[in-house]
Amino acid sequence: MTPAIKAAKKAKIDFTVREYEHDPAAESYGVEAAEKLGVAPVRVFKTLVADCGGNRLAVAVVPVMQRLDLKLLAKAVGVKKAAMAEVKTVERVTGYVVGGVSPLGQKKRLDTVIDASAEDLETVFVSAGRRGLDIELSPQDLARLTRGGFAPVAR
Repeated sequence: MTPAIKAAKKAKIDFTVREYEHDPAAESYGVEAAEKLGVAPVRVFKTLVADCGGNRLAVAVVPVMQRLDLKLLAKAVGVKKAAMAEVKTVERVTGYVVGGVSPLGQKKRLDTVIDASAEDLETVFVSAGRRGLDIELSPQDLARLTRGGFAPVAR
């Protein structure tokens, strides 16, 4: 059981864990997840970590078919600019391996921004803490568990 699943269980929310056979040669883990889970890609979100300067990191949860707009993320968290965090930093701070980073159950709580497109969906899929494992939950529960908010951060 991953820290993400433990966090969802502890919060006593409705969620479903979905597992699939991960292909290490997959070009996009998120697109692979949507295909193998048989769900629309607009419901599958990737978790990205950005460096916001001054040892500050932020998590962005964006649809797998879109890209993170770093300018919009910077605006959402109230900093001048943001850049993608280094892989070593992401893995150290979150406790997850890149490609399996979950917004839930991270070692250190980071500012979290969920793309506004998630708000209107009944449920979304995010990594459950390892490649080939996703958790389905309501976007509102995702925001509550991460203490995050919604803002347009994808393009």
